[in-house]
Amino acid sequence: MKKIFIPLIFAIVLPATYSCSGAGRLAGYKLNEQDAAAAIRQMLQIGTQNGSLTGAFSKETIISTLFPSSVAKVLNTMQQLGLTNEIDRFTTTLGTAAEKTANNAVPIFVSGITNIRFNDAMRIIKNGGTSGTDYLRATIGSDLRKSITPAMQSALDEYKLNEQWENLIKPVKGIAGNKLNLDLANLMAGIVSEKMFQKIAEKEVEIRNNASARSTNLLQKVFSRNWN
Repeated sequence: MKKIFIPLIFAIVLPATYSCSGAGRLAGYKLNEQDAAAAIRQMLQIGTQNGSLTGAFSKETIISTLFPSSVAKVLNTMQQLGLTNEIDRFTTTLGTAAEKTANNAVPIFVSGITNIRFNDAMRIIKNGGTSGTDYLRATIGSDLRKSITPAMQSALDEYKLNEQWENLIKPVKGIAGNKLNLDLANLMAGIVSEKMFQKIAEKEVEIRNNASARSTNLLQKVFSRNWN
């Protein structure tokens, strides 16, 4: 009986002891600037590589981004005149090109995140919400957009969208005047980068609020407590 009882005690006590010691180490951990910056980078990189943007570039999203409101009325008229198929074909193909560009942009975002410098990583950790994503957008967002533009241009060339774009805007050039931005690659790079930021922000909120989303020891240490 003793031979069975003693191992049973060890089987119960040892895991409990290990668990308590692990909790003790986490409880005694003090956040520092270096860990804060590393955790933010890790969180943002996971957000960049997490999930797909399939279906994110809808017809409505594309039209509202490419055209001012005054031109949207003209597009509605064009649809009434029987040009719906032309507009649908253009926006569907452009959405596919944007999805491909988004996939190709992942390494660009990862590189930008790796090299970003944080002036106050502790503050970003404490502010919560999407403050990490907001800092990324404000700090290097314009550079990321510029870096994406060549990839977007390649996708436009591959799907022969520039010709479609020229045909589509001919009827609205006179109405839109200087309000119509004709740089399709740059406009679409803006859409792609913004969708990427939205995806990163969603993952940031998940990591901050959901323990199961903290997939590394560093994320667990930094985001398991309220440091305010």
